[in-house]
Amino acid sequence: MERMSKIQLLYDACNVIFSKEEDPTFQDIQWLRNLLSTVEANDVGIDECSCQRLMDKVGVSHMTYIHIFECEEFSIGVFCIPAGMKFPLHDHPGMTVLTKVLYGSVHVKAYDWVERGTSNGKTVGLAGAAVDGIVQAPCEASVLFPTSGGNIHSLTALTPAAILDVLSPPYSAELGRPSTYYSEIPFLPGYTILEEREQPDDLVVYGAPYVGPQLSIEDDFY
Repeated sequence: MERMSKIQLLYDACNVIFSKEEDPTFQDIQWLRNLLSTVEANDVGIDECSCQRLMDKVGVSHMTYIHIFECEEFSIGVFCIPAGMKFPLHDHPGMTVLTKVLYGSVHVKAYDWVERGTSNGKTVGLAGAAVDGIVQAPCEASVLFPTSGGNIHSLTALTPAAILDVLSPPYSAELGRPSTYYSEIPFLPGYTILEEREQPDDLVVYGAPYVGPQLSIEDDFY
């Protein structure tokens, strides 16, 4: 019997965990995190050379997103980021995010809200530092929750890097889950004032086709 691909196992696990009526338990998320930790770049049909070729097609200065799957409950995809490029500080409203660096080295800077409000129609508040360090492949997957673990973060590729993300639920401006970007105002050690800003003009993410193992999707479920 043909061995099931790791990306199929990941999809099946997400389908079970995120499609339940009740919220996932901490144990559910840790089980999924452990499974994601086993996924490598070749399990999604990429390597550093193939991602570089994708970015060369659109310009080496731009990021590329490989869409693998999305439904109302979760999404799976890979960001390929050229060396030196930063994905600016942004949030994941009401979302649980599991992420793994498939190859390369990334500096992660992340915050969680301590207190927030609005000023002139924009979100502003005090945030505490949750993560400020380098994540380098090979590594385990990490998790950020809606209110803890670094829900607001930026990523800077120190080398060419690929990052596999599982988001639940996915971004949706229509359902009140837009991606919001922030500027940082230094405050006290370990704390920063964050102020909502417009999406940076130089943030451009190009789409690329998924060429890894095909998924068997439960169409009748949806």
